[in-house]
Amino acid sequence: MKRLIYIIPVTAISLLTLVGCNNAQQSSTQTPATTETTGGKTVSATPGTTQGGFQPLVSVVSNTKTAVTAGNFNKAQQEFDKFENSWSKVEDGVKAKSSKTYNTIEDTATQVKSAIKAKDKAKALNGLQTLDTNIATVSKK
Repeated sequence: MKRLIYIIPVTAISLLTLVGCNNAQQSSTQTPATTETTGGKTVSATPGTTQGGFQPLVSVVSNTKTAVTAGNFNKAQQEFDKFENSWSKVEDGVKAKSSKTYNTIEDTATQVKSAIKAKDKAKALNGLQTLDTNIATVSKK
């Protein structure tokens, strides 16, 4: 019976310690959101998912669209190869905001890559327009 008196508090303290350690790990791996007050409006942003985080992605799509329109598929391929690098920086934020938009962008990027490889101007331009629209939509959320 005396052992039970000592075991209960030790068990309780151990559990609380484990829970506390787990919470500290979670908070250190999450990126903090920033809040900025401008002209009476409060703007909250998470790093990497702000409109500025989408700028390289928009630039890649625009440059690829220009190359495809000109019929320069080698240049379009070079430009679109940069898409994955830019996309990887914001894709987690996009997935958190809208999984539907995330899936659309992923699928469309694959279609555009195939269309450029096949030198299909119409499909490539259509896909790039879809990417442009979805990126613009998610960057405003």
